[in-house]
Amino acid sequence: MKHESPIKRRKSRQIHVGDVPVGGDAPIAVQSMTNTNTCDVEATVAQIRALQDAGADIVRVSVPTMDAAEAFGQIRRQVTLPLVADIHYDYKIALRVAELGVDCLRINPGNIGREERVSAVIQAARERNIPIRIGVNAGSLEKDLQRKYGEPTADALVESAMRHIDILDRHDFQDFKVSLKASEVFMTVAAYRKIADQIEQPLHLGITEAGGFRSGTVKSAIGLGMLLMDGIGDTIRVSLAADPVQEIKVGYDILKSLRLRSRGINFIACPSCSRQNFDVIQTMNDLEARLEDVNTSLDVAIIGCIVNGPGEAKEADIGLTGGTPKNLFYLGGKPHQKLDNATLTDDLERLIREEIARRKEQEEAIIARSAD
Repeated sequence: MKHESPIKRRKSRQIHVGDVPVGGDAPIAVQSMTNTNTCDVEATVAQIRALQDAGADIVRVSVPTMDAAEAFGQIRRQVTLPLVADIHYDYKIALRVAELGVDCLRINPGNIGREERVSAVIQAARERNIPIRIGVNAGSLEKDLQRKYGEPTADALVESAMRHIDILDRHDFQDFKVSLKASEVFMTVAAYRKIADQIEQPLHLGITEAGGFRSGTVKSAIGLGMLLMDGIGDTIRVSLAADPVQEIKVGYDILKSLRLRSRGINFIACPSCSRQNFDVIQTMNDLEARLEDVNTSLDVAIIGCIVNGPGEAKEADIGLTGGTPKNLFYLGGKPHQKLDNATLTDDLERLIREEIARRKEQEEAIIARSAD
């Protein structure tokens, strides 16, 4: 059974990062950032393509030097995903990547020097319909704000963001999004809640420097989950000290759990106990590895025994309930056939892929009929 999310999202002004809408009623975009040397064009392109295969909507690339800007131009020509250039201080780099086809500039206007430099960057963005992302980070607050507040706080993050926003307002530039990130969950959540009531622009969510794969995933799920439950957030990045591809996967898992977006298989699986009639954990590990390429939205329940199995299987698109001597496979909420333990994973993969193929054929037939 499919359920709609009960979350009422904050109304925000919609901008476009390349062809990806951000804000308004657009799906929450999932993004990551490359960690290759940008001047290594081949490695960076390969990583962007891997992120695209994982489902990334947007990818950010650090551009710290003019050499990196020229490399960015080569990268831009080889990939199709929208690219955000991450730039600090040097306005000339921003102007160059604007010429080279960047889809969004991550640059804080207050950090790039004199008014004429700020004006030049804003004008370049305006002429090319390039949005700007204001990115405030607790680890790099302005020195006067550090002195004023004594330490990073939610109020300090918001005050820093509003300074940059005021600059864009003075130039009548409204196509921007804002992030206010800290590694501390409560500070981050409080900052986003404060600014959500003060501006209409979309908000990019993240718990910065969240940690390694496991701890960072937990921290991000809690922090982002609190904000998303409030309806706050138009695009997200899960910041992990791990393969960036994992950031995309975790991001989708967070959105799937809140019914805000669906991509790939949503597994419902029991933790297993002595009642299990097959090895649930090994089966799940094998299925997740084998079905990583699946983009189709599908609920699959893998339950080891008959206590909760039938109930979960009836609610899922596909279900498996452990049984003796054979396990019972459900399709569309109804018992379909029995499966042996000896070939269980192979059979499950085959049956899941058959159902995906059947659904794709149905979708294609509907599209063909509507075209006629």
